[in-house]
Amino acid sequence: MSPPVRLAPPRAALAGLALLTVLSIAVAAVLLATGDAAGRAGGHRVPAAATGAPGTGSPAASPLLAPPAAVPQTPVSPAASTPASRPASTAAGAAPHRVAPPRLIAIAPRTVPEDVLRRVAALEHVDTMVVADGGAIRFSAATLNLLAVDPAEFRPWSPRPVAERTEVWDALTRGEFVAESATAGRYLLQLGGEYDTGGNGRLRVAASAPLGLPGVDGLVGREAGRALGLTPGVALLVRTPVARVAEVGARIGRILGRGAQVVPVGARRPAATPSAAPPPAPSTAQSTAPSATPGAAGVVGRPASYLDLYKVSAGVCPGLSWTVLAAIGQVESGHGRNNGPSSAGALGPMQFMPATWRAYGMDGDGDGKKDIWSAYDAVPAAAGYLCANGAAGGGARLRGAVFRYNHSWDYVNKVLGIADAYARAYR
Repeated sequence: MSPPVRLAPPRAALAGLALLTVLSIAVAAVLLATGDAAGRAGGHRVPAAATGAPGTGSPAASPLLAPPAAVPQTPVSPAASTPASRPASTAAGAAPHRVAPPRLIAIAPRTVPEDVLRRVAALEHVDTMVVADGGAIRFSAATLNLLAVDPAEFRPWSPRPVAERTEVWDALTRGEFVAESATAGRYLLQLGGEYDTGGNGRLRVAASAPLGLPGVDGLVGREAGRALGLTPGVALLVRTPVARVAEVGARIGRILGRGAQVVPVGARRPAATPSAAPPPAPSTAQSTAPSATPGAAGVVGRPASYLDLYKVSAGVCPGLSWTVLAAIGQVESGHGRNNGPSSAGALGPMQFMPATWRAYGMDGDGDGKKDIWSAYDAVPAAAGYLCANGAAGGGARLRGAVFRYNHSWDYVNKVLGIADAYARAYR
């Protein structure tokens, strides 16, 4: 077995945020919470805190790091408040009386010079404008587009429900990350979790909110942005009358020149087409591995998120709900955050013992390898292992299959309880 692949370091500067390659698959904005598996007296494995490096080939949704200290046992809303264990400060001040989101966001390929900013500000029908830093960073196993803003300056530019949430602005003042709700749901970001940003340390996800900025995955404060290597002064947010959005946007695009992107804020996004750019690849290794028909000999391809991976992998065992796989993934590794090895020697995001893997391992992404560290292989293999033990029959047979996965009835009750919570959240 080859050793796990380390995450590539983040790019120091951004040649424009990828605004036009926005998320193309809508998922419910519900975060999958992490949990710890019950002890195993025999059989599949005994879980323990992970000490090894994350494995190769995990979905972009995988937060590959230690879980936060306080871990909820049920899904939490992306709009949930900062955990109570982190008292909010008042540095960001009270909610403003007047808020008005921008009508346009423009991203330049490099820092916009002062004279160009003045030309944009002087355009007819440009009411006001604010400038932000921006960039794409490696965030755990995903690549996210961030803006770095001054909380007090930017707060009146956010939607009113966001502007009124003190915890959002306190988080930015503390140097923490506020995720766009859709991004938090898609990448299964855990509120309170600290995520690896490559060579630039770790960043805590303190809150999530519907920011409504196309292509922007979240906000940090300016100081945090400098530490992450974001490019100064590349993002312009502009207020203009609704009737003038297209006209003003075209003029701004001409002033900023080649490589600039200008996108309306609040406009309805077009439906995704087959030619639309996909979400970021989960890793450079085997990133072009072919997709395949779900359920065909356990080959599921390389879905872009754990949510999608659980759903397609359930096809390996017709009759098995994806929510059971998701619940096991949560309990075993926090969706790839705690990949082991455990004290008993279990490995990977679904925590297989090597002997069990030799019997039930699968090449889920069709790359010619059965990699216990790869979620693309491990999740469909878990479905196959459950199926071999009768999980497709439901009821008592499902309970028996989950018991075979971990010889503990407390574990069975925990997994099936979390599965029920997922089923309710994703109705």
